[in-house]
Amino acid sequence: MRYGTPLGVVDVAGPSMRRLLSDGDRVLVRYGARLRPGAIALFRHPLRQDLLVVKRAAGRRPGGWWMLSDNPLVRTDSREYGAVPDELVLGRVLLRLAPRPAWLAPGPRVERVLRGRAPRFAERLGVSVPFDGEP
Repeated sequence: MRYGTPLGVVDVAGPSMRRLLSDGDRVLVRYGARLRPGAIALFRHPLRQDLLVVKRAAGRRPGGWWMLSDNPLVRTDSREYGAVPDELVLGRVLLRLAPRPAWLAPGPRVERVLRGRAPRFAERLGVSVPFDGEP
């Protein structure tokens, strides 16, 4: 991490990231952090830019990032509003601070090892990639 990189605390509201994050959880965000597929991101809602949203970055698409909910019952994500432009992406969620602290942003090499050898532990760390929510 670069020195001077801004960090912030955000409260999670709603069930869209359930299993990993729940309503009322507090997370630490690294603003300006680069995303990679599978990372949990904070961004401005493309249709309501006063609303901040936490979702998983499923991958790059023409026009920006394809963001998906971890909860398959919640479809308020890129399947509804399309790709999120880069200028609306604010940062990457690093860890859950409360109520149960957990690291949510392991490095890329650690992610590969966890996916291959310890998928259940990887899921607890937020490494799992959501189901394919192609439009």
